[in-house]
Amino acid sequence: MTNVSYHISNLLEKMTSTDKDFRFMATNDLMMELQKDSIKLDEDSEKKVVKMLLKLLEDKNGEVQNLAVKCLGPLVSKVKEYQVETIVDTLCTNMLSDKEQLRDISSIGLKTVISELPPPSTGSTMTANVCKKITAQLTGAIGKQEDVSVQLEALDILSDILSRLGGTLYSFHSSILNCLLPQLTSPRLAVRKRAIIALGHLVLTCNGNIFAELMEHLLAELKRNSSTSTTRTYIQCIAGISRQAGHRIGDYLEKMIPLIVQYCNVEDDELREYCFQAFESFVRRCPKEISSHLPSVTGLCLKYITYDPNYNYDNEEEDEEEMMETENGEDEEQESDDEYSDDDDISWKVRRSAAKCLEAIVSTRHDLLQDFYKTLSPALISRFKEREENVKADIFCAYISLLKQTLPIQSWLHASDEANKEDIPLAMLQNQVPNIIKALHKQLKEKSVKSRQGCFTLLTELANVLPGCLADHIPALVPGIVFSLTDKSSSSNMKIDTLSFLNVILCNHSKDVFHPHVKALLPPVVTCIGDPFYKITSEALLVTQQLVKVIRPLDVPCTFDAKPYVRDLFCATLKRLKAADIDQEVKERAISCMGQIVCNLGDYLSSDLQPTLKIFLERLKNEITRLTTVKALTLIASSPLKIDLRPILAEGFPILASFLRKNQRALKLSTLTALDILIKNYSDSLKPAMIECVLIELPDLISENDMHVSQVAITFLTTLAKVYPSSLSKISGTVLSELFQLVYSPLMQGGALSAIVDFFQALVVTKTVNMSYTELMKQLTSPIYTSSPGGVSVSLHKQAYHSVAKCVAALSSVCPKEALGVVNQFIQDVKNPKSSAAVKMLAFLSLAEIGRTTNLSAQKELKAVILEAFASPSEEVKSAASYALGNISVGNLKEYLPFMLQEIGGQPKRQYLLLHSLKEVISSSPADSLKPYVEDIWALLFKHCECTEEGTRNVVAECLGRLTVVNPSQLLPRLKKQLSSGSPYARSTVVTAIKFTISDQPQPIDPLLKGCIGDFLKTLQDPDLNVRRVALAMFNSAAHNKPSLIRDQLSTVLPHLYNETKIRRELIREMLTFIMLARLSTLCPNAVLQRLERLVEPLRATCSTKVKAGSVKQEFEKQDELKRSAMRAVAALLTIPDIDKSPVMAEFSSQIRANPEMSSLFESIQKDSTSLSTTELMDLS
Repeated sequence: MTNVSYHISNLLEKMTSTDKDFRFMATNDLMMELQKDSIKLDEDSEKKVVKMLLKLLEDKNGEVQNLAVKCLGPLVSKVKEYQVETIVDTLCTNMLSDKEQLRDISSIGLKTVISELPPPSTGSTMTANVCKKITAQLTGAIGKQEDVSVQLEALDILSDILSRLGGTLYSFHSSILNCLLPQLTSPRLAVRKRAIIALGHLVLTCNGNIFAELMEHLLAELKRNSSTSTTRTYIQCIAGISRQAGHRIGDYLEKMIPLIVQYCNVEDDELREYCFQAFESFVRRCPKEISSHLPSVTGLCLKYITYDPNYNYDNEEEDEEEMMETENGEDEEQESDDEYSDDDDISWKVRRSAAKCLEAIVSTRHDLLQDFYKTLSPALISRFKEREENVKADIFCAYISLLKQTLPIQSWLHASDEANKEDIPLAMLQNQVPNIIKALHKQLKEKSVKSRQGCFTLLTELANVLPGCLADHIPALVPGIVFSLTDKSSSSNMKIDTLSFLNVILCNHSKDVFHPHVKALLPPVVTCIGDPFYKITSEALLVTQQLVKVIRPLDVPCTFDAKPYVRDLFCATLKRLKAADIDQEVKERAISCMGQIVCNLGDYLSSDLQPTLKIFLERLKNEITRLTTVKALTLIASSPLKIDLRPILAEGFPILASFLRKNQRALKLSTLTALDILIKNYSDSLKPAMIECVLIELPDLISENDMHVSQVAITFLTTLAKVYPSSLSKISGTVLSELFQLVYSPLMQGGALSAIVDFFQALVVTKTVNMSYTELMKQLTSPIYTSSPGGVSVSLHKQAYHSVAKCVAALSSVCPKEALGVVNQFIQDVKNPKSSAAVKMLAFLSLAEIGRTTNLSAQKELKAVILEAFASPSEEVKSAASYALGNISVGNLKEYLPFMLQEIGGQPKRQYLLLHSLKEVISSSPADSLKPYVEDIWALLFKHCECTEEGTRNVVAECLGRLTVVNPSQLLPRLKKQLSSGSPYARSTVVTAIKFTISDQPQPIDPLLKGCIGDFLKTLQDPDLNVRRVALAMFNSAAHNKPSLIRDQLSTVLPHLYNETKIRRELIREMLTFIMLARLSTLCPNAVLQRLERLVEPLRATCSTKVKAGSVKQEFEKQDELKRSAMRAVAALLTIPDIDKSPVMAEFSSQIRANPEMSSLFESIQKDSTSLSTTELMDLS
């Protein structure tokens, strides 16, 4: 006998003891053993353990019974299948026992076993067999009407099995349905409720026939309406099915909704409640199918949201009662309460379910926003007076959803949609703000905390959606704010919500609207700073920081006298700033708040200022608070009050310098910003040694590994060069060498490049030793001039030449005398046949950057030199020469542009390069200077728009598009006219030109383009494939950069777009279809779920296709890639919630696992997907 078997035998022996403590301890020890992964039981031990545990389920001691049940969970995975079946058989038999305790414990046991069964995806057959055994017994137990408690337990367990393992019970689905349907008419409501839950889980995995049978039965019973009680149950059942499997119920809505609408008018409040719950579920789960019924559903919601038959909302009396703050008013209310007893009134449930349904409609139909503001918004506002707290909370939720839908999209997309109908809902909301305030402001002083919290949550959302909209209503809101902050019955959350609202309105409203109310607002806020609950303190400090900006704004002139309030604000914040044993968030906010006080009110602090700054110095030394302190010091240093920081600079500067070597990026960036401000505003208080300790740290910060940190460090150096030029001599060679390395980086562009350019300009002006124009130019260009003569330098990326050229031009612009010699030198370098391609490339790019801002007409041979370079064997040199001609022309249009146009007309071989030069001219020249030449350019471009070479046509199209933006009213109609051209090449050029007129920023061309873009989109139906392709590219560009242009065209354009997705064997691109499916699985999983049965077959066909023997290698590769793409789509489908409940998908998954080839392919795809998410599978740019 092994050690394990011996130990188990001992435990089993103790379990037979007459002492309950022995039995308990032995069962507990057995559970510990079973939970070990390493334990292996032999057959005999298995049998004995199972037998003993089943016996202990009938133990007289409840604690022993409970432990025995817990043991069943880990035991399931440790014993053979037939033992599990023995356990299940016994438990099922016990469930039918007369003993209630045994029934209960066996029910728990079955649930434990079900939860521990291995999922079917592991390929285990045990799960399916055990489930079938349980199900057969459960359906029998449910059919027995005698004992309701047995039925309830059996229904509960059946729901568990169906929710977790429903797919394994295909063969039982029909019998389960036949067993559950009669329970919907059970005399016990609890039985009906659990039957509905079980049906909800069944519909997730059952096949189409069973689902159809269920739905037909429910529809027939709804029509029959044998009793109101059963009708209620059927409507609840439909709502439950919709919540669980809404993607399947859509096809039946046409028949269902008229019936449910009809039942809304039956005088039964419970029935109405269930009707609205069903509507809510339909709205959320079947948005497309319910669209045509939304008006009638919305109308019912609006009707029943006011349904309160036992209460009289007479507005006039109500207003009178509110005005009469007398004892009499209270008496009347008392009488009213006696007269209308609310004990039996459940009409509030109807109102609540109607409000929830409205919230579902609002949150799913952004497209109906304008209609909502016409109908729903006034109706909801009028119901803010609702007397029932729960209903009022849901009405507030519905209105908050409406506000969230109205919230403008803060993005480039919204910026490009300005002056569009998107703003109409905002304007409508603005007009309704007075009504909202009228309905809410008195409620802010109600006793009900829940109502007040709802009011503040709604008002906070309103202030976020429409900043500044409450400016005229501050006097009405302040008493409510003060009341909630001072009322003793206010909960902590109430105070936090109130402070949060106050913070929002202080941030996004004009400062002067608060000035009359500072006296009332400030004392309760200051009291909250001293609150013992840290969250209230933290929120109060945020509000205080905003209040400081309100009472003494530094950005606008202000007559408000802040002096009387400074002492209270300062003392309350100082107390929190000094405290060491407080919450981290409070520490940080106390530092930020005090920073704001010193910044805005520092001149009022007199003798308190220096001790406060010393505290900042202490906080700067603390690792936890140093980042927040750096930001606070930055704020103080930038204050126009010129706060005296000298007492802390000597000690603080070295500390700040040390932060630059810390491995905390945010700290480095904030410290550099702080140092920059200190150098600008306190240069006379800084000593050379203080600046040196910072300069030592800079070389390590300038690196291509972190461009943003490099950019901020270089900006600091630029400030140093301008404010403290004497310190530049101390700049070590390492700083400069790091800067030059950065210039040569392929990542250099944008902000970092601009920062380097500014620094070089500031540096050369200081005339520091070894940093003159000549020295800097030499160091900048030396890697290129020392490169191998055979070609472009292998050590430098193409981007580096552009960066160096920009630096050369920047230096030349501040040293014009020396620049002349450099320009001549570049021209000589280009003419010199011995110059390498790298040198010529740099020379042309530098001439381009210099020529853009400087007139180079004095260089008479420049034109010839550039044209000669167009014949260079190096593509890089040709491209650089083309770029140079375009940019030099920008600096001198009068001389160069006519020359360029003449060359384009007369030099067909150089045409492509010359057109690129022209593109640079059009892109970079101011519109006014271009206008005299527009006609000539336009005529020339149209001569070349039918060129057979696609590359040339694309450049022509870009030139036409950018030129059209210069004078849209005149040129856009001309482009439109060209759509009727007989040449497909000309049409494709015109459509591509339109693509280049669309940008993500607002432009004068937008309204004109919107008016005629429909004509250009008609080319989606063009007979020529290439024209349709470029039309699609133009449509794609509009959709991503300026959706407002095409929104009104979607109804006509989309059918043609979908037409292009049809499979045409001659243009087959199946792979794209799979990529689109993977993307759709992420974007709209519910819609994909609805069409799953149609999708699986084509995927199965592709994954199981075999290439004919003897096919060429390319055919095998193509098919392999196609399979991989299809399998990626399968992997994406499997991420959809509830997909595992689909029988079709479960079967396909089993097929994939069973086939070795498909299985290994699927595993490799899953590994790939960990590094590449499905959202990256489709390039949307």
